[in-house]
Amino acid sequence: MKQSTFFLTMLILFHASSNAGTLVNGIWSPAGCGEQPVAPVVGVASVEDYNRSTEAINEWQKRTQQYNSCLVDEANTDNALIAKTANDQQTKFREEIERISTEADEAKAKLEGKR
Repeated sequence: MKQSTFFLTMLILFHASSNAGTLVNGIWSPAGCGEQPVAPVVGVASVEDYNRSTEAINEWQKRTQQYNSCLVDEANTDNALIAKTANDQQTKFREEIERISTEADEAKAKLEGKR
């Protein structure tokens, strides 16, 4: 039972780690979304320059929407994994407390029976 639980936990963590973002100096960033698109500059030198920059802005908006969608999906995945890990640890802690309490009660009853 313990081996299968360990294997399942490791499998979940391996899968999640392939999608997990990174946390460096308190700043989280997605790992699988590529580079965040850099906003273009509006060209004002000529009408043609302005039109080209408008096309670049439209393309940037599309790429930024894709990036932000990926970022939100990855953040939600990481949040779910963090919550699951914390909940699993709390459950394990409660189970250990219960096991130790039961063992202590059984030992006490056994020792009282020897008196």
